[in-house]
Amino acid sequence: MAWRVKSVEASVADSDDGERSLKRSLGTWDLALMGVAVAVGAGIFSVGAQAAASFAGPSVIISFVLAAITCGLAIMCYAEFASTVPVAGSAYTFTYATLGEPIAWIIAWDLILEMFTAAAVLAKYWGVYLATALESIGLPFASTFKLGGIEVSWPAFVVVAVFTALLALGTKLTTRVGAVFTVIKVAIVIFVIVVGFFFVKAANYSPFIPPAKPTTGGGADVWTQSLFSFVSGSAPAQYGVFGLLAAASLVFFAFIGFDVVATSAEEVKKPQRTLPRGIFLGLGIVSVLYILVSIVLTGMVPYTELAKSDAPSLATAFQLVGQPWASAVISFGALAGLTTVIMVLLLGLSRIVFALSRDGLLPRALSKTSSRKTPVRTIVIGGALVALTAAFFDVGLLEEMINIGTLSAFVLVSVAVVVLRRTRPDLQRGFRVPLSPVLPILSAALCLWLMFNLTTLTWVRFLIWLVVGLVVYLLYGRRTSRVGAELRAAGLRGEASPKLD
Repeated sequence: MAWRVKSVEASVADSDDGERSLKRSLGTWDLALMGVAVAVGAGIFSVGAQAAASFAGPSVIISFVLAAITCGLAIMCYAEFASTVPVAGSAYTFTYATLGEPIAWIIAWDLILEMFTAAAVLAKYWGVYLATALESIGLPFASTFKLGGIEVSWPAFVVVAVFTALLALGTKLTTRVGAVFTVIKVAIVIFVIVVGFFFVKAANYSPFIPPAKPTTGGGADVWTQSLFSFVSGSAPAQYGVFGLLAAASLVFFAFIGFDVVATSAEEVKKPQRTLPRGIFLGLGIVSVLYILVSIVLTGMVPYTELAKSDAPSLATAFQLVGQPWASAVISFGALAGLTTVIMVLLLGLSRIVFALSRDGLLPRALSKTSSRKTPVRTIVIGGALVALTAAFFDVGLLEEMINIGTLSAFVLVSVAVVVLRRTRPDLQRGFRVPLSPVLPILSAALCLWLMFNLTTLTWVRFLIWLVVGLVVYLLYGRRTSRVGAELRAAGLRGEASPKLD
C-alpha cells in the first residue's frame, strides 16, 4: 500500500479553490464560544455528581483538574497544527500531512463516527430534556409518537433540521445563534453555582479522598467491563487514589468537543493567531465552570448521600438541601446546553466530509460550496441522516463510540505533531507545543490510557467500524484520491509528487 502524503502547501492551496472554499469570518470569541458551546452540555449538571458518588467523593475536584490538563495537552497539539495548516478537516488534514493517506482516512472515518453518533444521540436527548423542562413548569409535553409501531422522537428531527438550515445559510449566522444559547446556558450554570455556594458546608469535604473500598460484581460481564480490567483481571476502583483516577477518566469526556472547533480552521480570520487564542480561551472557561460546579456539588451534600441516588446530579444535591425549584432551572440549562452541542457537531461533521470529498476520497461533488461559501450538499445530506437516525432509531447503545472516536483522533494528532516537527521544521507555526516531544507523547499516552478504560464491547464495535472504513477506502477512496491521481500522472509509485509534497 503506497504511503501517500499530502503536503501542507497542497492543503493550503486547495482552500483557495473558488468552487470549494470556505469564507473566513470567525474571530477569537467566535471560536471560544464554539468551544464552550460544544463542551458544556447537559453533562455539566450530572457527570460530576456521578463521578463523586461512585468513584472519588470530594476529590472529584482534583479529577476535573487532571481531566482538564489531559485535554489541554491534546488541545495544544491541535492548536499547533491548526495554526500551521489552517484548512478544514481537523485531525484528518493534520494526519494526511504527516502519517499518510490510509491513516488519515481511518481517522476521518473515526471522526465521522464520533460526530454523527454524538449529534444523533444528543438530538434524541434534546427531546427528552425539552419534555422534562416543560413538565417542570407544569406544561405536559409528549416528545414521541407512534408511527406504525415505531416510536418517533419528533423534537430530535426538528432541532437537527433547524440547525441544518442555519448552517446552510452560513457559519457566521449559525455561530451568532449558537452564541445566544451559549450565553444563556453559561448564565444558568453561574446562577446555580452562586446559589449553591450558600449551602456549602466545609464538613462535607472531609474526607477529601475517601478511603478505598472493594467493589462487588466488578468483572462479571466481559462486555461491560473496561478493556484494561478485562486484560489485567482487576476490579473497578472505588474511592481512594485509584478511584480519583477512575473519576478523571469519566469526567474527561465532559471536555470532549474541542477537536470539533479545529474543523473550522479554514473559516477563521488570521488563523495563526486567532485559532490558538480561541481554543485555549474556550478550554479555560469550560475548565473553570466544571471545577466550580464540582466544588459546589461536593460541598452542598456528603458524597455518601449522592451515592444513594440511582441517577445522581446537581439537581439531586439541591433537592437534598430542600431546594427542589432548582430542578426546573437545571432542566432549562441542560436543554440550552444540548442545543449548542448539536449545532457544533453538525458543523464539524459537514467539514470533515467536505475535506474528504475535496481530496477525492469521497465524491468530489460533495465539496462544491454555495454562493455563501458553505458546503450545502454535505450539510443537507449529513443533517438529514442525523435527523432521521435520531428520530427513528435507538442510538443510546452507541454512546461510548463517541468517546473512542475522539480519543483515537487525539492520539494520532499528538503523534503527528512530533512527526511534522521533524519532517517540516521550516513551516511557520502560530503556536508551538512547549517541551516537544515530551508533552505530545504524554498527551498520546494519557489518551491511550483513557481508551483502555472504555468497555470491551465498545472496542469490538470500534474495530468493526475500522474494518468497514478500510474496505470503503480500498474499494473507492484509494482509486479516486487526488493525491493518487497526481502520483500516477507524474509516473511515480509510492513517492511524493513534486506538486503534492
